[in-house]
Amino acid sequence: MSAIRAKELYKVFGRRPDDAVRRLKEGEPREDVASSGVTPAVIDANFEVPPGETFVVMGLSGSGKSTLIRMLNGLLEPTAGEVHCGDENVTTLDAAGLRRIRSQHMSMVFQHFALFPHRTVRENAAYALQVRGVDRQTRLAKADEALEMVGLEGWGSRLPAQLSGGMKQRVGLARALASETEVLLMDEAFSALDPLIRREMQDQLVELQHRLGKTIVFITHDLNEAMRLGDRIAMMRAGRIEQIGTAEEILNQPANEYVAQFVQDVDRTRVLTASAVMDTPRAVVSDTSSPQAALDAMREGHVNAAFVVGNDQQLVGVVGDEAAAAALQRSGDSLREVLDTKPTTVKSDTVLVDVFDASARSAMPVAVVDSRDRLVGAIARATLLTAMAKLRAAEEAVDNSEPGTQPDAEVSEVDHG
Repeated sequence: MSAIRAKELYKVFGRRPDDAVRRLKEGEPREDVASSGVTPAVIDANFEVPPGETFVVMGLSGSGKSTLIRMLNGLLEPTAGEVHCGDENVTTLDAAGLRRIRSQHMSMVFQHFALFPHRTVRENAAYALQVRGVDRQTRLAKADEALEMVGLEGWGSRLPAQLSGGMKQRVGLARALASETEVLLMDEAFSALDPLIRREMQDQLVELQHRLGKTIVFITHDLNEAMRLGDRIAMMRAGRIEQIGTAEEILNQPANEYVAQFVQDVDRTRVLTASAVMDTPRAVVSDTSSPQAALDAMREGHVNAAFVVGNDQQLVGVVGDEAAAAALQRSGDSLREVLDTKPTTVKSDTVLVDVFDASARSAMPVAVVDSRDRLVGAIARATLLTAMAKLRAAEEAVDNSEPGTQPDAEVSEVDHG
């Protein structure tokens, strides 16, 4: 079951919104509908967010992204369509039901912190639990745990006025974590921070997500932030979702000219990962194999090194042809005695710019491993060079394409995005 699901979701501001939805469904252009004095902020949004995914909604001012996230927890009522949180239809809940959803299932982290100035950091972090009726001792203990998660251990007795902007945003994040909801809604949560603090908060969110596996819907206008944080990204323009996909899918297979123009200046080496370019290892042998078996595997794979794995494909090391041949000549040496037990490795989600650094330090192909250090791929230096050439060719193709619509901000009488 999806953690969040939006089905045929519309939001129109102004008079006779239902009539505007009807016209949009019949295919009338947004501009023509808007000329009648309404603002179509979200048009036919459809998506599902599985549990544990970071789903980023990316769009410029007026694209409808903030309106969209406010419909997910009922802060705004849709003009048409449905929102489901797990097995509950949020759009049919009364006021009490919405309060329950917000306190028990969905937490929200706002752009401008929304802290109570007269409450301590600990009390702010515990506020959602207080609203839920949790006893004081329990809620303060959970607040302290959440503050430690976000790097604010020891700051619980301070007031918000004593904190920097980045620290205040960490309190807002701690409040959401302390509530222990399955879903976090984050509306431009880092956009008010200076670039250095913003990068630190992104790092912190990535680390927390690895540990906690929350379902996150993250709103941003920053493409680099979207590419860095999102498992998948929804690109919005003028109320419509133009494309949903991974960062790699959006970069390599843009759905239309607007998306292609939008991403043309992205440094692909900082977005694409090792998994996008790795090959199946050509020579892999068990750690119980002989030097001769390693040499046979290298010959069959037309390579000069073999990866050595133990139980469950866990990487033990790598052995070159010269080391294996020398061991064979000595006849008494086993493969374990000659292999390099500290091969150069990267994770499958390592970005290419870091793979280049790893490759430069190694004479052997770089091993790609998963979270349990199991061998899942290999990247030779020639593979990296080929990938780089393809990236440059793709960038030149976009640069040389016919000029089209540039991704400027959408303009409306009222900015609802």
